[in-house]
Amino acid sequence: MNIEGLDYNTQRKSLKLSEYGREIQMMIEHAVSLPTKAERQRCAETIIGVMAVMNPYNKENENYRQKLWDHLALMSDFKLDIDYPYDISNALTIEKKPAPMPYPMKNIAVRHYGALLFSMFETLKTMPEGAERDRLVSMTANQMKQNLVQWGHGSSANEKVASDLARFTDGKIQLDLDTFVFQKMTVVQQKPEKNKKRKS
Repeated sequence: MNIEGLDYNTQRKSLKLSEYGREIQMMIEHAVSLPTKAERQRCAETIIGVMAVMNPYNKENENYRQKLWDHLALMSDFKLDIDYPYDISNALTIEKKPAPMPYPMKNIAVRHYGALLFSMFETLKTMPEGAERDRLVSMTANQMKQNLVQWGHGSSANEKVASDLARFTDGKIQLDLDTFVFQKMTVVQQKPEKNKKRKS
């Protein structure tokens, strides 16, 4: 919908670097249109000064001034004919988006234990008996119980932990509940918010 006298951002040309705003973009377009190189140079240096004021928190960063001139070149579509104080040949890399990171998708038999615990189960299957394995068994069993409590299964009994630990280590780890001591856990229950009375 076009209404005379109203100018919407949706109707305008998209910005190369939106963090500088449309005013800076318009200044750069004006600089490109100037007839002499000397005028364009003075205008560009003034614009860089304004850009620096807009981003003062970046001044401690390495190559800060270089980045400002790169941004200037990029926002002008490399049409600004001036003597750049830096090499701007790598400015186009600013526009490139990083490749998406692959999300590790794993089939977890019991989701409330999570991938980390199942990794510990696999480690315990091949560990020789000794103090190191005993420490890992203790850490694993306590984390299993903590997960059960957090997920609110209502079944955080020691017997459940011992049974699951034996099951997921193929029977290699048998937790002796007569001697094994679980860490004390504090379960913090959130209090329901009271209904606030409306002001009349």
